[in-house]
Amino acid sequence: MTFRLGILSSHPIQYQVPLFREISTKMDLHVFYAHNQSSTDQAKAGFGNAFDWDIDLFSDYNYKFLINRSLKPSVNNYFGCDTPGIYNEVRDGGFDVFLITGWYLRCYWQAVSASHRIGIPVMVRGDSQLTTPRSRVKKIVKEIVYPKLLQYFDAYLYVGIKNKEYLEHYKVQSEKLFFSPHCIDNEWFSDKASNTDVQEVRKRLGCRQGYHLVLFVGKFLENKRAMDVVKSLEILKNEGMNVHGVFVGSGELELSLRDAVVRANLSAIFTGFLNQSELPEVYASADLLVLPSASETWGLVVNEALACGTPVVVSNAVGCAPDLVDDGNTGAVYPVGDISTMADAIKRVLTTPLNSTAIKQKIRTYSLNIASNGIVDAAGMLASENASKGILGR
Repeated sequence: MTFRLGILSSHPIQYQVPLFREISTKMDLHVFYAHNQSSTDQAKAGFGNAFDWDIDLFSDYNYKFLINRSLKPSVNNYFGCDTPGIYNEVRDGGFDVFLITGWYLRCYWQAVSASHRIGIPVMVRGDSQLTTPRSRVKKIVKEIVYPKLLQYFDAYLYVGIKNKEYLEHYKVQSEKLFFSPHCIDNEWFSDKASNTDVQEVRKRLGCRQGYHLVLFVGKFLENKRAMDVVKSLEILKNEGMNVHGVFVGSGELELSLRDAVVRANLSAIFTGFLNQSELPEVYASADLLVLPSASETWGLVVNEALACGTPVVVSNAVGCAPDLVDDGNTGAVYPVGDISTMADAIKRVLTTPLNSTAIKQKIRTYSLNIASNGIVDAAGMLASENASKGILGR
């Protein structure tokens, strides 16, 4: 039986689109977007400069932009996406199941309300985790509210270990949990990486012969802790290691990072923002990727690096750490903010023979196929339950 699935997403996201295409090969999928993100919106989101993604975000799946009636359109606050028109789309769409990709925007709850009124089961897929910093008052409020709030959903798609722990903490029943991991288009990244002239790219990035290339990819914001990378490279340099830092991204802290690199007399380069199609060759040319974030619900740059065969060093505040980082095999994990331990972790990975087999096996689990199968399984269960009750979306 082919099910008809509706999905509401905040806006076109480069990581989500490949999954939508994969789902479309297995189900009758219709995606709705609450907001049409402009190049200026991207800059405001922390990238530091206006841009459009250089990959195709709209082919091979059905989609529609809803009318966003918010007075201040945004995907970063609850009232930034107000799409009352989702009711008519759900009512007239003949869906068996509806999926929302979070619950932090008003539009998501509009979709939940519409689905409930029409009798369509609702799934949710997010990446929240318990270790995200929050005030004591907020923690207490969530302990009271969230077990009740989450009852509005009929199935839950968890993206990883920390996300599953979060849902279980708030009393979600195990039989309603389905694994749909955070993923990227592994094959796309792997293919582009395999066609990379590594020596040519390393030369272009200023990495001299005999140097280890340590890569950071992300926004230059306080939470990302890129300065920790600079400090770790300084420690390794003082220990006699030949290390070259490559900082990919932009943001408000760029000037201070550049100044720190100069003061420490480090071998390093700042590439500025690189678009999606430019990244695989950089990952493939690096000896490792570092993600030192103080708070990161997942960290899809880790998926990207592993898909390109590059090991990773991440802080324990990075959501994907227990899923993707096996010490000695795919990389290493260290306590966030512990610069000395971070430097040791980087040194250990750089001086350990690359375990390409372990990296390939790990990233294979976090794939479009596995993620889409979880969604298909959850939707199939809910649609069957509805059919047995005599309630049909069509």
